[in-house]
Amino acid sequence: MRETSARLLRLLALLQTPRDWSGAELAGRLGVTPRTVRRDVERLRELGYPVHAVRGIAGYRLGAGAALPPLLLDDDEAVAVVVGLRTAAGGPVAGIGETSLRALAKLEQVLPARLRHRVDTLNAVLVHTGAPPCPQVSGRTLMAVADACRRHERLRFDYTSTRSGTAVRTVEPHHLVSFGRRWYLIAFDTDRQDWRTFRVDRLVPRAPTGPRFPPRRLPHGDPATYLAYQLSARAWPCQATVTLHEPAEAVADRLWPGMGVLEPVDDGSCLLHLGADTPTDLAWMITSMNVDFTLGHGPPPGLAEALRAQADRCLRALG
Repeated sequence: MRETSARLLRLLALLQTPRDWSGAELAGRLGVTPRTVRRDVERLRELGYPVHAVRGIAGYRLGAGAALPPLLLDDDEAVAVVVGLRTAAGGPVAGIGETSLRALAKLEQVLPARLRHRVDTLNAVLVHTGAPPCPQVSGRTLMAVADACRRHERLRFDYTSTRSGTAVRTVEPHHLVSFGRRWYLIAFDTDRQDWRTFRVDRLVPRAPTGPRFPPRRLPHGDPATYLAYQLSARAWPCQATVTLHEPAEAVADRLWPGMGVLEPVDDGSCLLHLGADTPTDLAWMITSMNVDFTLGHGPPPGLAEALRAQADRCLRALG
């Protein structure tokens, strides 16, 4: 009986690899006959595992079922899940914290000693700083928006803006992006005929969703780059574009999230688009890149003066 149970676990571990397995291949891996494999597959099905037959190769594939059966995780996968659950417990999605803690308790209860030691070692040296409070997003809202993105269906929602209050918006949703402990929806606003970025914690979806639409091409390439451009430039009162005299790949690691967007020009230069509250803030952000630069045409008022003031301050510091 113990040998049969161990063989079932080995069979299940093989089937959890996302591929099709022939009966002969499974029999060879387990050191049994194809007939034994067929019997073991039937036992797994009785336990709730959806093992599907694959035509053509007389084989099997583990599919999705109506209920979640027990999973087999290797050591690295188990540690990754524990770390992920602990991180999610303090995340910005409302209701997920308690669920994550329940799942974490179940997993830690069955961790073998060797894995518990690895997890405890990580916890002993990791420091979780007190993250600034952020608005939480309803899990139902997040899933409704994500589903509209996946189905390419128009989305109507009530959106509360700090400037214009609450209004109904109709958009073609493109992507959800998690950035700085907040969730953002990137979408094409059909009323304004332009791309817009919305904070998901400020919107309430209306049902049902609208008709389907052909996806549009997003400006600035990928969603992460577009959101960085929106947050670093368009949202600020002072905006500037400067030419950095080094290639974009050479200075990309000096750009912190939300600071600005790099645009490659040639092998020796790139453009930096950025924004800030004041010209003084722009000056120290630009000089923090630690590279020679040239101001673009029409810099914002006060930026040149702010750069001169910073240069004079550095010269005075040198005596």
